[in-house]
Amino acid sequence: MTRVWDQPVRVLHWALAASVVAGWVTTEAFVHWHRPVGYAALAIVVARLIWSSFGNWHARFGSFLRSPLATWRYASLALRGCEPRYVGHNPLGACMVVALIVCVAALALTGWLYTTDRFWGSETVERFHLVFAWAIAGLAVLHVAGVVFASVRHRENLVASMAHGRKRDASGSDTD
Repeated sequence: MTRVWDQPVRVLHWALAASVVAGWVTTEAFVHWHRPVGYAALAIVVARLIWSSFGNWHARFGSFLRSPLATWRYASLALRGCEPRYVGHNPLGACMVVALIVCVAALALTGWLYTTDRFWGSETVERFHLVFAWAIAGLAVLHVAGVVFASVRHRENLVASMAHGRKRDASGSDTD
């Protein structure tokens, strides 16, 4: 097994997932926690962006971000059932990382704007906030589906990998 996800990546991943769930829960119940949860989510995103400059190879965005063409090629291979296995993020997974980070940041920003004097009660800001919230819900469903799909296709438990940080190496070997 190869160490892929370092501890900060794993902690930030699960903390962001928990903050998204907590954000939904605190929309109707425990509403006094909704704003702090949003700020925590934004802090997690900022920490992840910072860690992308200091973490191990697989934590760095430069190691997994691909061009749109390369991502399109990977998607078409996946649809045909012959996509390559990646030790780190595959190109679609990389897109998901970016999409979730952008949406969480935009959700936090619109939430904050809604508390300012200028935008208090703004229907437009509230509408954007809801759009980003629902976008995150949709992305989360796609993310989980992608994890299940890749786990089955490549016979590896990606959820466990995000817990302990290890995956089979590029050769497919389970040895360190």
